[in-house]
Amino acid sequence: MLASESKELYLSEFRRYRNNGATKNPPWLRQLRESAIASFQKLGFPTTRDEDWKYTSLDSITSVAFQRGNGVAKTVTADDISTLALADSARHRLIFINGQYFPHLSSLGALPVGIRVESIAETLQRNDDSLAPHLGRYARVREQAFVALNTAFMEDGAFVMVPKNCKLREPIHLIFVSLSNGESVASHPRSLVVVEDGGEARIVETYIGWGMGNYFVNPVTELVGGEGTLVDYYRLQREGIKGFHIGTLEVQLGRNCNLAAHAITLGGALVRNDVHAVLNGEGSECLLNGLYVLDGKQHVDNSTEIEHMKPKATSLELYKGILSGSARGVFNGKIMVHKDAQKTNARQTNKNLLLSADAMVNTKPQLEIYADDVKCSHGSTIGQLDRDALFYLRSRGLSRDDAQSLLTYAFASEVVARVKIDSMRQRLDDYLLTKFGRNQESKIQ
Repeated sequence: MLASESKELYLSEFRRYRNNGATKNPPWLRQLRESAIASFQKLGFPTTRDEDWKYTSLDSITSVAFQRGNGVAKTVTADDISTLALADSARHRLIFINGQYFPHLSSLGALPVGIRVESIAETLQRNDDSLAPHLGRYARVREQAFVALNTAFMEDGAFVMVPKNCKLREPIHLIFVSLSNGESVASHPRSLVVVEDGGEARIVETYIGWGMGNYFVNPVTELVGGEGTLVDYYRLQREGIKGFHIGTLEVQLGRNCNLAAHAITLGGALVRNDVHAVLNGEGSECLLNGLYVLDGKQHVDNSTEIEHMKPKATSLELYKGILSGSARGVFNGKIMVHKDAQKTNARQTNKNLLLSADAMVNTKPQLEIYADDVKCSHGSTIGQLDRDALFYLRSRGLSRDDAQSLLTYAFASEVVARVKIDSMRQRLDDYLLTKFGRNQESKIQ
């Protein structure tokens, strides 16, 4: 199937969707959907002729007639999901399957007064207008085809609201499961996280695949941090070997807001992570950490953009990749400093470790600066394990495999060590130690 045929398939599906229930939505949401599908019709799917998609072909997605999933849980249990998601049987947990909320698999403990953690679909069913001021306001519907597609089809997802000066120190786990047993399933989950002035929150957003069929998940998350907020955000991906994931995170930060966002990619056949952070308040701080561990024929594309809009803001970005087999990695990072953003401090780093001769990375860090009083830097590296370090470890009695495993783990641990949730950090440690200990493709001749 050609990309043009795939585009028409989604347009036809939207017309059926509109006629079969989308009209029940409030007027502001109907208008948002119509605007989004018009944008998608105009944009179409990106191709390798587009600079931002130069190294990532979407043929494996556009050639399949994906159908929206029905969310049927079948035999999946909450414990199964938690294990695969590297999560606790957390007190605060929302679970979605093929884009739909499953209350009986979820659990919510006692939350501080005023905090809301709920399904977007349930919020809409109550005719609650709390979503209207933020949902769809920040994600770039007119510029990004997949954001437009998500906005047109969004039915459910997570809504987290932390009111002014409220401190939510326990993590909120949002787990999205793609369940496929032979059928080609598509889902478009939407999440909205709003932390109002003076609030604190920890959000863990996890995507996992279940079953042997292929699937396509196209999530969009809008995260809003008000003045003086403190937000820890984690996105963990453990998609299946036939999973296609095109995800978008859109961030808006107010004055003196402090955000630490972590992206851990451990699975998926084709993964694209788009992160767009706008530092729209003086003194705001943004820390972006990323780790992608690829093998086989996996393809992961990380595209990040940080916009400094106001003075005295800081952004620090560190993305690391470990690739073996014939995996392909892409990093396209951009820092833009607008003319009013004097006293900006920004640093971007991308480091890649290749464990096989067939693995490949394309990396492109960029700076675009329109202010004259700034401190900005960027850089990238691609290489293999340090032979001197290998020799040193082997001289101390370690085998070649053990030495390589230890050095590979050490390379990844700089990012993992920044995870502030103890149980999550420990599970990631265990996962990486097991993976690198068993990885036989990492032998350097």
